[in-house]
Amino acid sequence: MEPIVMLQTSAWLFVVAALGGLVMAAVRLFGKRNPPNWLAMAHGLLAAAGLTLLAYASLSAPVPTLAWVALGLLVLAAAGGTVLNLGYAWPRRLLPAGLLAGHAVLAVLGFVALLAVAFG
Repeated sequence: MEPIVMLQTSAWLFVVAALGGLVMAAVRLFGKRNPPNWLAMAHGLLAAAGLTLLAYASLSAPVPTLAWVALGLLVLAAAGGTVLNLGYAWPRRLLPAGLLAGHAVLAVLGFVALLAVAFG
C-alpha cells in the first residue's frame, strides 16, 4: 500500500474518532458528567487504529517530517486519553476539564499536521 493512502486512511479514522471526542467533550462540559463508556471505548479504538496506521506508514516508508510531528503530537494526545480513561473514567471520577482540554489541543494539532501531509 502506498504511504499516502495509509496517511489518508489514518486521517479518516481520526475524523470519526474526533466526532466522538466532540460529543464526549460536550457531554462532560455541558452535562457535568462523564460520557458513556461505550463512546469512550469507540473513540479510543478508532484513534488507536489511526495512530497505528500512521506509525506503520511513518516507519515503513519515507514520509515528510510533518508526518513525524503529527505522530508525536498524537502519541502525546493518546497518553492524555489513557490518563483520562484509566485515572478518571475507570474509577468513576469526573474528568478534569483542564486535562480534557490539553488532550483535545494535542489531538487537534496532530490532526491538522496529519491533514497537511495526507491531503496538502
